[in-house]
Amino acid sequence: MGIEPRTIVRLLVKAGLAALVVNEARGLILAGPVLYALYQSGGTAMALWVAFCSLAGIAISVVLPLLVARKFKLV
Repeated sequence: MGIEPRTIVRLLVKAGLAALVVNEARGLILAGPVLYALYQSGGTAMALWVAFCSLAGIAISVVLPLLVARKFKLV
């Protein structure tokens, strides 16, 4: 009367999907200060470049796990 391996795998996949959702929320939270700083700077060229680089880094950290999950057909 043990737990079946299929049940364990199903629970791990659900936990991984929950982690992806938390990662999405983290990305939105991290993007807020970047956008606010861009607004406060007046939209100078340097501020636009720094904001682009920051947002691109956040996007990569949020989107890359989703792409890996799709590649391995977890989502």
